[in-house]
Amino acid sequence: MFAKPISGRMTAAAEGDAVVLLIGMRINHFWGVHHWLPVFAAMPRMLRELSRDRSRGLLGYTLLSGSPRTYYVVQYWESKEKLYAYASAPDMFHRKAWAMINRKEKKSRQHVGLWHETYVVPEGGYESIYADMPAYGLAAATGVLPIERRGRRAADRLAHRSSAE
Repeated sequence: MFAKPISGRMTAAAEGDAVVLLIGMRINHFWGVHHWLPVFAAMPRMLRELSRDRSRGLLGYTLLSGSPRTYYVVQYWESKEKLYAYASAPDMFHRKAWAMINRKEKKSRQHVGLWHETYVVPEGGYESIYADMPAYGLAAATGVLPIERRGRRAADRLAHRSSAE
């Protein structure tokens, strides 16, 4: 949160495909706090659980707010297989949270909305630049490199292939 900026221009050290999950909620009725607060509280618990066991595949995440009603997380994963495995693992909190939400869904639906989008971006389909920034986003999840290692132009960075190094 209070990370020092890295001087100069950097790029993410990501190799291979990038798996990005956007997941969030929207508070439809603020007065239905007993419906949306458990949903709001579930995500930090899942992120703590994943952060304690890096073998589950979560590389990093960024918490964001789209408005006073909308909250979401950008997550970076090692692979879609690890994301699916976590989502369906019976011993992980996600399964318990999803079961709870499904039990309450008919009453809660009007008070809280849920969404997610998953993207598997092949190598060569993403690039990044961070100028005088702390590691952020994909770079916080995968590490940073001086921009010269991948190219000064976006087209050069998009052309990078990990097998070429």
